[in-house]
Amino acid sequence: MPISQSDPEDNPASCSCCGPLSFSELTRPVEVADCSSGNLFWSWPILGPLLVENESSDTRDHCANERTFLSYLRLSIYMAIVAIAIVLSFHLKSQPSHLELRMAQPLGIVFWLLSLSCLVLGFETLDKYSKKVAIVQTGWRTQSIMSLIALSIVGTCVILLVIAKVEANGE
Repeated sequence: MPISQSDPEDNPASCSCCGPLSFSELTRPVEVADCSSGNLFWSWPILGPLLVENESSDTRDHCANERTFLSYLRLSIYMAIVAIAIVLSFHLKSQPSHLELRMAQPLGIVFWLLSLSCLVLGFETLDKYSKKVAIVQTGWRTQSIMSLIALSIVGTCVILLVIAKVEANGE
């Protein structure tokens, strides 16, 4: 009866960082349940994805929390860009009027503060995301900040339309 020899790739303990390296060896998945070391991020193989057993809805919650954080971050960046554009009185065709220049700084400050509040909400989401807690966006604070942002956007549009109408009547 022939003696069966085990394949060295089947035994992860036989692989070390000093042996012959290949891309397939560097990207071999790492089972989190099998590892006993504290920090799995630097475990061997270094480029291998971490495989975690999905005990309940962990994967779905993880992805949903990440998308929520990225949405808050994107909205915060957009609001900051709008704040900068308002303060700099960005115009494509004409010079800003005196009324627009007078209103630019307060509107820019309002949008900048709303951008920072949206960023704070995003970091709270990131905190829950790191604790693997499902996020339910029904809190009064989240709803009030989002309502304030929506009201500010609509209010700014109305103000800009009124300014355009006043300038058109003045000419």
